[in-house]
Amino acid sequence: MRLPPFKRKAVPLMARSWTPDSWQAFPAQQQPEWPTNGTLESALSQVSAYPPLVFAGEARSLQAALGQVAAGNAFLLQAGDCAESFDEFNAVNIREKLRVILQMAIVLTYSMGVPVVKIGRMAGQFAKPRSSGTEKIGDVELPSFRGHIVNDAAFTAEARMPNPERLVQAYHQSSSTLNLLRAFTKGGFADLNRVNTWTQDFVANSPEGQRYVDLSNEIERALRFMRACGVDTESDSSLHEVDVYTSHEALILGYEEALTRQDSLTGQWYDCSAHMLWIGERTRQLDGAHIEFLRGVGNPIGCKVGPTTTPEYVLELCQTLNPARIPGRLTLISRMGADKVEDSLRPLLRAVKETDHPVVWACDPMHGNTITAPNGRKTRQFEDIVMSRAMISTSGTKQFVTHV
Repeated sequence: MRLPPFKRKAVPLMARSWTPDSWQAFPAQQQPEWPTNGTLESALSQVSAYPPLVFAGEARSLQAALGQVAAGNAFLLQAGDCAESFDEFNAVNIREKLRVILQMAIVLTYSMGVPVVKIGRMAGQFAKPRSSGTEKIGDVELPSFRGHIVNDAAFTAEARMPNPERLVQAYHQSSSTLNLLRAFTKGGFADLNRVNTWTQDFVANSPEGQRYVDLSNEIERALRFMRACGVDTESDSSLHEVDVYTSHEALILGYEEALTRQDSLTGQWYDCSAHMLWIGERTRQLDGAHIEFLRGVGNPIGCKVGPTTTPEYVLELCQTLNPARIPGRLTLISRMGADKVEDSLRPLLRAVKETDHPVVWACDPMHGNTITAPNGRKTRQFEDIVMSRAMISTSGTKQFVTHV
């Protein structure tokens, strides 16, 4: 019987060996108050019986690629929505998100001359951590919207009730998204000869879009030159196919456990809901359930670090999540905001570098820079985003990565 978080007792992190359900003995933050009528157990049982969404070998390939990023020989691009939606799920949206990732990657590859590791916040990024468990509008107070994997955004008591059936729906949408991504990336859409066709109308009509068109024309000329020199560009699969991996925050731990499988080749456990999983700023307690769960899976993992993070904490985090110091295993994602990043990030960079932990440094310039516009919508200033990124690139490390 899966106990709700408030009934679990915390135990020391290293007091027991790891199993896929050992996180249940630790305090779990940001978990929904699921109904107690058996529907949660039924939904998780369905998900656990379904095939894995990704495979252990794919996760190992990503970790090897991130190892090159950690060594300064590649660039990490992670892009996608803050949270995916059930309502906006269709083939066109998936294709257009992939198109933007491919456009960004080709600009980075051509400009920097190094491989770009492409990771989409797709096929599983449905959950939203919240600063408060409830939301109040006027005199009405309801549970917060925690993402479509949990409840609905409509401000009604029925919509905000956590619904375990959404876990099953999240699995099926993730499966469909992954199928389409694989078809696009291996079936010709990502062909470098089509680089000009990736231009979107609203981009092409802007000065920045024209710069992309100029760059794509240069790439086409380079391909023609290669063919003229006798290079067979048609048979080289690296010019026609790309690897795009998936990632999401491993927030809803029951769902993540249900998709955890033991690899038949290595015996290692992998969370097969995505290639890469990460821990958020609100759930990175060293004695918490999220770190307990992710320390035991073989996937490459990430952890957000905010302005309150100390060097001592980061070093203990590195030792807990990557004690074997495997390159590409751990990505630390800075989300500090433009006004705090310079003073807060430098001590962390220095501490990790001095202890030789092979960490990939990434930047989340969106969270930490949020402001509220006059119309009430949350937004960010472009200058703040650039400033947040710049600290990674000017830190003196060999790791140049981004997260948008």
